[in-house]
Amino acid sequence: MMKYGVAAMSALAALWLTAAPVAAKDKVKVGFIGPLTGGVSVNGLGGRNSADLAVKLRNADAKAKYEYELVVLDDACTPNVAVQVATKMSADKEIIGAATHYCSSTAIATVDVYHKFGLPVVVWGAVLPDITYRNKYAEVHRVNGTMINQNDANAELISKIGYKTVAVIHDTTDYGKGHNQYFSAALAKLGGKIVGTFGVTADQQDFTAELTQIKALNPEVIYFGGLTPIGVRIRSQMDKLGIKAVFDGTSGIVSDAFIQGLGPLAEGVLAFREGAPTEKLPGGKFFMDNYTAQKYDNPPEAYGAFAYAAMALILDSIEKVGPDRKKVIDELAKVKDRDSIVGKITFDDHGQNTVPVITKYVIQDGKFVEWDDSEYASGKRKLPGQK
Repeated sequence: MMKYGVAAMSALAALWLTAAPVAAKDKVKVGFIGPLTGGVSVNGLGGRNSADLAVKLRNADAKAKYEYELVVLDDACTPNVAVQVATKMSADKEIIGAATHYCSSTAIATVDVYHKFGLPVVVWGAVLPDITYRNKYAEVHRVNGTMINQNDANAELISKIGYKTVAVIHDTTDYGKGHNQYFSAALAKLGGKIVGTFGVTADQQDFTAELTQIKALNPEVIYFGGLTPIGVRIRSQMDKLGIKAVFDGTSGIVSDAFIQGLGPLAEGVLAFREGAPTEKLPGGKFFMDNYTAQKYDNPPEAYGAFAYAAMALILDSIEKVGPDRKKVIDELAKVKDRDSIVGKITFDDHGQNTVPVITKYVIQDGKFVEWDDSEYASGKRKLPGQK
């Protein structure tokens, strides 16, 4: 049986809610930061619940050395708020480690804070490469992959389908600009053409000006580098203007909220995310069975399993070396071929886990379906302009 953290080794997981501690254990605080409010709050709430599940399971394990308390803070997917809450968490010396950030704009804004205070963190959802690679901060780690491989897979798929011309819309945060950079480079290598690039603000409501220009350029694909709220608006406004191009998104739209916000207009949208779908992860069934048993108000969403894995790594490290930030940082640096619910985890010298698997999605009948399993891949259905 794979080790998904100490708690997962027990075959008596059903008893964890009623298990009483045999003896009092020292209490240790761990943290979680994510967007609990705002347009992408469903992802933050799913991540919080998943980290909470990791803590609950650990506390129910009689073999655990410590009793853990989870401290949760909301970064609202806003950089200045993130810096404030990261500082608050880091300054609390009782908090030994934290699973942090879904949004790239908040994750990159806070790395200096964690480095300054010496707080070990494991990023659970943000994909901007600079989070781990701009600096070489021993405190900063990430269990999910980066947008580089994601955009390579994206460019490869649309090129394979036969599309040659693409218009790019990206938000002007570090997240959106990063996606534009890596997608454009990947597409150029494959001979595709970017016919126009348009930067938009993360809170923009009306995209008539940009989409009118794009309609005149007549691209086969509109690539979108941004998050669910404006992705929903852009796809809706494409329809009103009669634009038939394929809507091609990033991991930022892999959310039930994207489909709920669009209804039938979500059909045929492409999206990409690092890692396998939750149900196909090594510990996917274990995770979903236990998550469901908790009766959380929100689903785990696309990155919930990564939030669980991030917290489990922190708890594993504390169990091994004790509640000492410096020792936990040293222990995390040694993570290699570590079993987790998301698969093997190995941190490189920048604290980055290599996640080679990229899942290609298309929305079919109101669900994110793996491209290779879809009726679009088999030819039974056709995307606009699909050869």
